[in-house]
Amino acid sequence: MYVWINQGDIILIGLRDYQDAKADVILKYTPDEARNLKTYGEFPESVRINETVTFVEEGFDEDIEFGDDISSADEADPVDGI
Repeated sequence: MYVWINQGDIILIGLRDYQDAKADVILKYTPDEARNLKTYGEFPESVRINETVTFVEEGFDEDIEFGDDISSADEADPVDGI
């Protein structure tokens, strides 16, 4: 299943043991879930959560890089084999 991730979304990721520069998205939190996490002290005070989540700190996401690499195994559509 694919879920769109937008700037400002709160997500849970799992770092890969075998690939240092990659991680997998495990869960995308709803705005209500993100507000609960903020209430529980899981985020820094600089994070503001409304309908869209805003990170106040400058340069917070400068180190994030999205790759366009698709392996040949990912290119095959599993529905075509049915």
